[in-house]
Amino acid sequence: MTNVMIIGGGSGMGLALARTLLMDGADVTIAGRSEDRLAAARTELESAGHGKIRTVRADIGREEDVAALFARAGEVEHVAVTAADATGVYGRTPDLPTATARAVLDAKLLGAWLVGKHGAGRVTGSITFTSGINAYRPNGANTIMAAANGALASLARGLAIELAPVRVNVVSPGWVDTPIWEQLGVDKGAAFAELAGRLPARRIGTPDDIAQAFVSVMGNGFITGTVLHVDGGHHLT
Repeated sequence: MTNVMIIGGGSGMGLALARTLLMDGADVTIAGRSEDRLAAARTELESAGHGKIRTVRADIGREEDVAALFARAGEVEHVAVTAADATGVYGRTPDLPTATARAVLDAKLLGAWLVGKHGAGRVTGSITFTSGINAYRPNGANTIMAAANGALASLARGLAIELAPVRVNVVSPGWVDTPIWEQLGVDKGAAFAELAGRLPARRIGTPDDIAQAFVSVMGNGFITGTVLHVDGGHHLT
């Protein structure tokens, strides 16, 4: 892999993927909404002496941003979409503001579709989206996020046919220790300890676990239109 764009790579799984790819010698572009987070990611990666890193501010939920991002990037070998925003999204459906639900769909589903739309003809290798365990194991308090994540599997299958031979896939993480947990207002330590005891893997995932999965999917030229579960066996329990 020589040229990779990570949309949502300023922290968590996306940042871990950027670090892994840079260590392997790839040129990496990180795109995200937060200038501060992008700057911090760039400083961290450059100070570690890794390869060529570039950052671009873009909101995946805004079509003009996605169009400009690909126009500026030109040809790119692989795209990974790890952008996520769980602010205010967890709760019972009757209590969830419709505006919040629309924002989730804009970022997770329509944003991914926009990547396919504006990446067509510019992406040469693969596009990989990020789903999540709640698509397969909803808990009654995350229904709209589960719906958005579940729809990504159908989107990937459709785009895999439409954009072929470019490959389109989904990585579906389970519970992973990332900064997004700070948005949820839960006791992370207690929640992680309880779940780890139920998982076949007997532990919570790390950003590096997910980064390795992305690298595997992007690097295997015979995988397309599929979902790779990287959840410690959560979807089995």
